[in-house]
Amino acid sequence: MALPRRMMLTGFGGLAAALAGAAARPAAAWPGEEEPPRRAPAAPPGVTPGELARDERFWSSVARQFRVTDEFVNLENGYYGIMPEPVRLAYHRNVDHLNACNSYLLRTSYKERADRVRDRIAALLGASADEIALTRGGTEALQNLISCYRRLRPGDTVMYADLDYPTGRQTMDWLRGRRGVDVAQVVIPEPAHRQAVLDAYERALRAHPRVRLLLLSHMNNVTGLVTPVREIVAMARERGADVIVDAAHSWGHLDFTIGDLGADFGVFSLHKWMGAPLGSGFLYVRRGRLDDVEPVFGDASTPDPDIRTRVHSGTMDVAPILTVDTALDFHEALGGAVKQARLRYLRDRWVGRVRDIPGTAILTPDDPAAYGAITAFRLPGRTSQADNLAVARTLMDRYRIFTVQRSGPVGGDCVRVTPALFTSSADVDRLASALRDLSRTS
Repeated sequence: MALPRRMMLTGFGGLAAALAGAAARPAAAWPGEEEPPRRAPAAPPGVTPGELARDERFWSSVARQFRVTDEFVNLENGYYGIMPEPVRLAYHRNVDHLNACNSYLLRTSYKERADRVRDRIAALLGASADEIALTRGGTEALQNLISCYRRLRPGDTVMYADLDYPTGRQTMDWLRGRRGVDVAQVVIPEPAHRQAVLDAYERALRAHPRVRLLLLSHMNNVTGLVTPVREIVAMARERGADVIVDAAHSWGHLDFTIGDLGADFGVFSLHKWMGAPLGSGFLYVRRGRLDDVEPVFGDASTPDPDIRTRVHSGTMDVAPILTVDTALDFHEALGGAVKQARLRYLRDRWVGRVRDIPGTAILTPDDPAAYGAITAFRLPGRTSQADNLAVARTLMDRYRIFTVQRSGPVGGDCVRVTPALFTSSADVDRLASALRDLSRTS
């Protein structure tokens, strides 16, 4: 969807107005779309994911499956992932179907369709459907697992890292008043090399021997660092601590199964890297561990034991859940390994072009196991929130590149960069050129 060129020089106010105008235009009806539904191009046979990651012609065909404004380069795709066209069209059909059929749909075919979604998620995750409960996103899943974890006693300790998701940290803090527990924090080191991260968790767990619950980001939302989850889960388990793994940013982004993480509890988003509509996610509880999580708000609508009693969202918009099937179709047509390789390639491309700028900090290491698309940077001397808000604003106003300032790292604030499947090599080259320009003028 191209927006008017007049927006180019109008700044944020004009951008917001133009986007609002575009959003107000009605979507094409179904049937009779202006363009027929499209499918993700399948990876050609005999080509490795690494080779395909560099094939701009192939990725241009993928990019055409997304309606994306051409008025700026969007490198802030970590908030949520826009839907590719087959998913967008399916979502509109499902909204219309829900609106037309009303409670009849909810009382008849919805449950069967939701169960089918659970089955597909479970197969992709390497789990069983009875270990999965659908939620309205990773945040709802995270709050439910933390607040309903029932093995805490007064005097126990819960622990999280400084770069974990704010809502997760806040919910862990809330346990202090509700459960009488102490709260401890792990500081993720800079530079965040694998052994340094493992050492930080080992020191923290040794210093707090009464830790019974640890929140652990698979990929954190600030710098994009991918932690060695399996090793940290094992480390915590040896000390009698359970781990809730926050995989909201890694699911559909990195190629893994739940067995690779070794986790008993996990939270996942479907509207980030799976490209499902906003309002879709799920939680995971390994079979045999459900008794350690209370039914949320004492939910008794489903006979226990059933993991679905660990979520109670009331009457919700089910159109996002009904659309997950189509999002999984798109994901599987490309393949998790191909998506992962492309996203890492885009990160490598721009990082490789700015590594030599004196004093510039890249906040993920070059170990491929430690990153995906998300990477944050810090320009020399720019450590405050105001500094990094200014950098992000300059990138947008002067270079038409959208990024976002983030707080939390021990070395100071930073700017987060997140390419997507529709991002081209030229887009990230534009960022690298802008950063080199900024380094000369700062």
